[in-house]
Amino acid sequence: MMKRVLGWVDERTGLGRFIEACLFQNLPGGSRWRYVWGTLVVYVFLLQAITGFFLWTGYSPSTQTAWESIHHIQHEMTGGWILRGLHHFGAQAFVVVIVLHLLQMVVYGIYRAPREVNFWLVMLLLPLAIAMSATGWLLPYDQHGYWASRVPIGIMGVTPVIGPLLQKIAMGGSTVGHHTLTHFLALHAGLLPLCVAGILGLHYFLNRKHGLGDVPKDCACPDERYFPTQFLKDAAACLAVFLVLLGFVLFPYWQNPTATPGVHLGAPADPSEQYSAARPEWFMLFLFQFLKYFPGGTEVWGAMVIPGLVGAVVALMPFVAQWKHGHRFNVLFISTLLGAAVILGRLAAVEDGKDETYLAAKAQSRRNADRMHQLVAERGIPPSGAAALLRDDPLTQGPKLFAKNCASCHRFDGHDGLGHKPLTTHTVRTNETWESIAEFRFMKLAQLRQLNPTFTNPLKPDDKIVAQVRPWAPDLKGFASREWLAGLLDPAQVDGPHYFGGTKFKEGKMSKWVKKNATPEKADDLKKVVIALSAEARLKSQAGADKAGAELIKQGRALMVGDMACTDCHSFGKKDPDATAPDLTGYGSRAWLIRFISNPAHADFYGKRNDRMPAFADKKILDAKQLGLLADWLRGDWYEAPKNGVK
Repeated sequence: MMKRVLGWVDERTGLGRFIEACLFQNLPGGSRWRYVWGTLVVYVFLLQAITGFFLWTGYSPSTQTAWESIHHIQHEMTGGWILRGLHHFGAQAFVVVIVLHLLQMVVYGIYRAPREVNFWLVMLLLPLAIAMSATGWLLPYDQHGYWASRVPIGIMGVTPVIGPLLQKIAMGGSTVGHHTLTHFLALHAGLLPLCVAGILGLHYFLNRKHGLGDVPKDCACPDERYFPTQFLKDAAACLAVFLVLLGFVLFPYWQNPTATPGVHLGAPADPSEQYSAARPEWFMLFLFQFLKYFPGGTEVWGAMVIPGLVGAVVALMPFVAQWKHGHRFNVLFISTLLGAAVILGRLAAVEDGKDETYLAAKAQSRRNADRMHQLVAERGIPPSGAAALLRDDPLTQGPKLFAKNCASCHRFDGHDGLGHKPLTTHTVRTNETWESIAEFRFMKLAQLRQLNPTFTNPLKPDDKIVAQVRPWAPDLKGFASREWLAGLLDPAQVDGPHYFGGTKFKEGKMSKWVKKNATPEKADDLKKVVIALSAEARLKSQAGADKAGAELIKQGRALMVGDMACTDCHSFGKKDPDATAPDLTGYGSRAWLIRFISNPAHADFYGKRNDRMPAFADKKILDAKQLGLLADWLRGDWYEAPKNGVK
């Protein structure tokens, strides 16, 4: 019955004869391992098409849903992580196998007549494969993908005459957004794969027409059929590629069994934030490095003219080979080209490894991504989108607000909240300006230029500039905690750089009182005062200690209004109109901090004695939401993922 059905299908379609022709194609000189590269190109493309189709079924292309759908695929869809991982690394493998296939064709001379068109088709596959990869960067709509995709969009823009039009078509407007996602998806999953499929079909047809071109004329090896010997070699090569890709997917799990296997998903894209860790995929790093040597106004040479000339030389290789030493020249040229790409890529990686700005941005990006996954696991994704979780998170926003608004005077554990130390240097990168560096360093432009008066605009790559200023106000790490207050009441520290050393209060009443009264004989009483005053903050980090030390808190409060005479200058418990120092009622609490940051010159705080600290709310520097996020971060009050299942 089955034989009759197959016979009917073959009679109507000719499919059986086609399969027989493929499987039993004659191979002059027998099978060879170097013949597997063409098969691998087709195999990896099919792998991309299959995994891409299933990813497409779960993907939603919009700025409000792209990241969210990828998160669903990665963490909730059955097998989604392995599909995404194979697709991600398969895109890189596709470029690699095309390059190796092209290299094989040059080395073995399979570009000579009458196979010139076949050679050009493989050449054309390479930019299409890179374009498929580049259009896929944006689709997850995370920070890395969003900013990395701006690189190819920028390269489009330097195209002579039609550059702006190409940019507008790619972006679907003047900015990267919703229409850019839909355009990139149409290119990535529609037009480009169709072009690749058409080229592969034509490539196969021409291969059948012209046969193999690298069989030595004096080869004594007998001819063989494609099946089974070459078929098994091809199958083994395809299996090896699949296992390598699977190994890359599982690598994070092998490093850390608690980690989620697959491809890392960064935090949702936020166009309003500066991001300095965006880089193209590793196989494009050579071009990224090459473009550094073409500063503003000359990018067209590095992005278009020189690569175009190199491509033209490669395309002309079939004609160069007609020269006596042409083939040797072609092999030397393509080898030199590949070596230069490796060297440039290596230079880019080495420079990034030494770039403080890049490393800090990359570390911050990793922290934001990990934090994002914690918040989604705890709270789910709100209707406003996943990015809203980070915008409302004190642990994420607090350091940024501190660095931008407070770090010009204060420090947080010796840095600006984001890990940048005082008086560090910044290495200028290509196309950076004073404005972009000031924005990244959260500094005022005039302040940055004042520190570097000898530099002019535009800056030159590799210039070293001073990127921070030395703080003069107290370090706020652990503010209002027992440890922080114990240091404040220490005669050896109160007028030091950690507290009042850079302010006009260095010789003020508080410093003098501490030096006079913080004696060893009063150590026990001071400890009780510290415990009582710190309890006013109601810090989450010491809630247990405050509850257990209720009696010590009571004694400390009595000492504050009694023997220690804190109320001679401060209000505590009740309002004292004659107080000349900040009110200690609720000291360090969320409400107290918000009021203090809003206006430190208020009568409840420093009044006219305020030392340079601006009224952040009154001057509309920070809004109510930002004040709350900053206060919560300083107090260490944010959601923390449960440990061992216990919150």
